[in-house]
Amino acid sequence: MTISPQHITGLILAGGRGSRMGHVDKGLQPFRGAPMVLHAIMRLQPQVGALMINANQNIAPYEGFGFPVWPDQLGGFEGPLAGLQTGLSHCDTDYLVTAPCDSPFLPHDLVERLGEALLSRNADLAVAVTGSGDAVQPHPVFCLMNAGVLPSLNLFLQEGGRKIDRWYRSLPFVEVHFPDESAFRNINTLEELRQFES
Repeated sequence: MTISPQHITGLILAGGRGSRMGHVDKGLQPFRGAPMVLHAIMRLQPQVGALMINANQNIAPYEGFGFPVWPDQLGGFEGPLAGLQTGLSHCDTDYLVTAPCDSPFLPHDLVERLGEALLSRNADLAVAVTGSGDAVQPHPVFCLMNAGVLPSLNLFLQEGGRKIDRWYRSLPFVEVHFPDESAFRNINTLEELRQFES
């Protein structure tokens, strides 16, 4: 059992301040000849029926990639949950999948594997994890969710919640193991940008 891509909207999260990269807009930083966000778009777009971007600055450059761009409904750079709330509010499909703009290596089978686990476990949200045993590492910004989780997210945010893992653990969720940890490598600093350029 799998979910048809036509029923899934992809959301690229580009709403952060880029503080660890010297307050530059991470998604627009050049990486291997293209803005970093374009690498994430090229990986995610073939896996979904529609795509949109969550950004809070440089809206026009992001619009230049040809997809709808939505800023957070919550002001003040409130983190990935604010971006998720915005994405769910504008989602016209049954499911939403998210990936950050600074993850140029995200798996080509991300959506398919998350979708299979979501259906088989009858969950509302599926999140990617790597590692094993005591070293299991969740990657909560790589997640697929039923669009019907928006009311629970609205309530969580209204009550002051901001931690993405605390929110999704309140839902019926499933963790999906991916063997390749490097696929979830996100680039947070200019040093990492140079390191992975080669």
